[in-house]
Amino acid sequence: MKKFNQIAEFGKKLMSMDDMENVINLISQEARNLVDADRCSIFIVDNEDKILWTKHSDGIGRIVIGLDSGVVGDTYRTKSPQIVNNPYEDERFLPSIDKKSGYTTKNMITVPIFDSKRNVMGVMQLLNKNSRDFDSADLELLTFFANYVSGSLELVILSEKV
Repeated sequence: MKKFNQIAEFGKKLMSMDDMENVINLISQEARNLVDADRCSIFIVDNEDKILWTKHSDGIGRIVIGLDSGVVGDTYRTKSPQIVNNPYEDERFLPSIDKKSGYTTKNMITVPIFDSKRNVMGVMQLLNKNSRDFDSADLELLTFFANYVSGSLELVILSEKV
């Protein structure tokens, strides 16, 4: 219950923001805190250009990948969350991003973020849980959280397009 109360408090902060970068930063920070992860990226779907992109990504700057690339692309395509606790053994993993950033991904969890029409508008990716591997409790919490933030994220994405 403590984590859900934490999300409710976070919601009050989120409601006061209307800038995409600030909203994404706040969502990323809260997601990291909820599951004790080192990094979080929010990938936004661009169906026109057939890419997933980040406004920023912890420690690396902007990332752009194809809609069908990597674990994030698989999450988008299947509309289902993924737990990958041995990424270098997973053929979907994109080690080139680690090489570019100098970061080593030890484990990850990805969760789709749905818009009001139940289309995937984004994917939340968290890396390197600090205490242990990601598990089903993390998945349940982050799925709830993704649903919770989806309305605010959809609004800022729509306002950026206008």
